Amino acid sequence: MANIILFHGTPNKIVTPTFGLGEDRHDYGRGFYLTEDFNLAKEWAVCRPDKSNGWVHTYILDMSDLKVLDFQQLDVLVWLAELMKHRAAADSKRYRLLSARFIDKYGIDTSEYDVIKGWRANASYFYIAKEFVKDNIDIEILEELLSLGGLGIQYCLKSELAFSKLKEIREGLASVEYEEFNEKYNERDNVARRKMKELIDSDANKVTNVFSTLLER
Repeated sequence: MANIILFHGTPNKIVTPTFGLGEDRHDYGRGFYLTEDFNLAKEWAVCRPDKSNGWVHTYILDMSDLKVLDFQQLDVLVWLAELMKHRAAADSKRYRLLSARFIDKYGIDTSEYDVIKGWRANASYFYIAKEFVKDNIDIEILEELLSLGGLGIQYCLKSELAFSKLKEIREGLASVEYEEFNEKYNERDNVARRKMKELIDSDANKVTNVFSTLLER
């Protein structure tokens, strides 16, 4: 695969991608997160409620020799299991017990990959996840719900090799106005939740093949 252009939305004007940094509780664990979508990067740069402007940094990533795990090519349940490793959708005892079993059943070892590619778990995702673990969503409509969420695709750099192949394009630095793009971020989430609720309440949601029953197979 050839070089690709990626964007990183952040409140920080100066960013130094460093292997080993980051938070374990992010979607795919510790790493550096980017997207191919410039406008999404703008929204992610100002998605916090502190009303400060943000920045989008532009990078070129040499994909040659990198081992990439693409969750879009796998069952959506595998992706959910990966998120459950790092992010909690609910704090109930039931969720803690069942999510551990869910991870055991559907989780995969991602440690051998240089880059992880997949959906970003934004606010809309947590709405879906909470309803799913409550057994309110049938697996048959799960992927459609996620598409309604407009989650966006992100890349997470995981290895030293991946970091060594990432170079910033300095002239690509762009400022982001908080008021404009935070509003777009919130509007995307509001529209997504409305459409999701409509689908969850529709006849398409049979509520038979649900979270807890998946564990019984």
